[in-house]
Parts: sequence; structure tokens; C-alpha cells
Amino acid sequence: MGGAGMIWLIWRQHRKQALFTLAALVALAAIMVPTGLAMHTKYDGLGLGACRAALGSASLITQTEAGSRCESLGHQFQQEYGGMVFIAVLFVVLPVLVGVFFGAPLVAREVEQGTHRLVWTQGVTRLQWALAKFGLVGAMTTVLAIGYALGVSWWFEPLVGASTGRLTYLSFDVQGIVPVAYTLFALALGVFAGTYWRKVLPAMGIALVGFAAVRVAIEVLARPRYLPAQSLTFTPTGGQTPNPASGNWVMDLGVRNAAGELVLPDAQIGPCPPAGCGDNPAGPGAVNWLQYQPGDRFWLFQGIETGIFVLLTAALVFFALRRLRTIA
Repeated sequence: MGGAGMIWLIWRQHRKQALFTLAALVALAAIMVPTGLAMHTKYDGLGLGACRAALGSASLITQTEAGSRCESLGHQFQQEYGGMVFIAVLFVVLPVLVGVFFGAPLVAREVEQGTHRLVWTQGVTRLQWALAKFGLVGAMTTVLAIGYALGVSWWFEPLVGASTGRLTYLSFDVQGIVPVAYTLFALALGVFAGTYWRKVLPAMGIALVGFAAVRVAIEVLARPRYLPAQSLTFTPTGGQTPNPASGNWVMDLGVRNAAGELVLPDAQIGPCPPAGCGDNPAGPGAVNWLQYQPGDRFWLFQGIETGIFVLLTAALVFFALRRLRTIA
């Protein structure tokens, strides 16, 4: 069997999956395009973009009427479109579906049905078969993932602009380049699971659980530590407040007393007049405190996380190829 013939065979085996996936993306686009256009129109109509641009990117700004107006416009947008965030949860789930329905059956179904032996007796080595199969399905998945990532980033942009920025949980996961890396990792994990368990349903279950475990571990344990977090303190009587347009990912906050002890966790006081805050529960000399990752680290964090998942993908493909040697 020649290379062109093998590619044609692989396409015939997986064309239904590809067409079903394309149909699902078209249906998703039918929802995303009108709602995305409506959100972009509303965002521009309220003047949120210009308002936030005027605030700049500094972590602290002086409390002004312009800042209050910008915050009010953000709340107005969120009241109308804040519920769209729940649709974004679907976008987080899509990559794992690729691993479950594309990756897991890729080898497991062939072995379960015994059709792999027919190909391997046609002058095609296991490595040639695997590279052609993994390559074609991987290329299709990459193209679909890039289109999906671009579309979701565009759709989510107004929601991010009206809220706390792109580094926060969920916003980070569906924007930029990491969705492509998540998708390829899910595919490779499904393929590896199929070479190890060799039955479709167990492989699908392992791919689902494994993807969720790795994603949560990296998101919760690794991402906040890609770079050391920065700290910020400011007095409640200084007329300053955190800049909502900075895009900073606030990881912890509170009020510290004059001795530097955290006395009011998850709270802030002020802005207060120069005379003081009246009955200040933190006592005189108290300051507000923030621990955060700066918003301008978005693309650096995207690159770090993409690199992690690309390395995991490469390792899974390598071990899947090794596992193929043990399949009879």
C-alpha cells in the first residue's frame, strides 16, 4: 500500500468524525456570530473601549468621576451579557471532547476490531501506519482548533473588556493560543489511552479523567506560580483605587494594620477623605493590600502554558508509538 493509498484509507475511516465536528462548529458559529456581534456593538456603543483606554494600564489610579463612570458602564454591560459566561464553559469542554471522540478510538477501535492486522500485512510498518494516522488526524484537529480559538477569542473579547481582564480563570482558558495546545494534548492523551487499554470505552474514560486532572492541576497549582506574584499596598485615604482596566489577576487581597499584619482578609477599605475613615476596624495606619499577577503577563503566561502542553503532547505521542510495538 502506497503513502497516498494509506492516507486515503485513513481519511475514509475518519471522515465522518471530521464532518460531524465541522457541522458542530458550524452550529456553534450560528450561536457565536450573532451574540458576538451584539456584544461588540453594545460594548462600542457604551464607549467602554475608549473609557478603559483612558484609564491606562497602571495598577492604581486616582478615584475620579471618569473612573466611576467606566466602572458603571462595565456593570451595565455585565447586567445584560454577564450570563454569556456560562456559554464559555462549553468552550472549555470542547478540547476534551476531541480527545474522547477523536483520540481514544484512533488506535483502540482498530485493535478492538482487529483491522490493524490487515494494514500491517500490506507492506506498511507500524511506524508508517501510526505516523500517517496520527499526522492526518492531528493536522485536521490543529486546523479546527485554530479556527475555534480565533472565533472564541473574538467572541469573548467584550466580556473580558468589561470585567477583570484576560488572566483570570476561564478568560485565560478560552483565549489566545492555549486552546490549541489543550486540544492537541487531549488528542494525544486519547491516542495513548487507546494504545494502553486497547478498548474504546475504557480509553475514552481514561482520556476524560486524565485531561480534567492535568488541566486542573496546572491551572490551580502551576499557573499562579509561572512568575512570582507582585504585591501592592495603598492607603485608604490617598484617593487611589485599583485600576479596573489594568487587567491584573488579583490572587489575594485584604487590609493590613500598622504592624503589617493581615487583619481583614478578602476586604478593602476606602477610598476615604483625608481626615480618615471614621470607625476604622483595622486601626490607624491601616493599608489595603493586593497580591496579583500583572495583566501584561498574559501572552507570556500563554506561551509558558502552551509550551507545557506541547511537551506533554510530544511525550504522549512518543509513548504511544512505543506502546504500538507491543500490540499483537
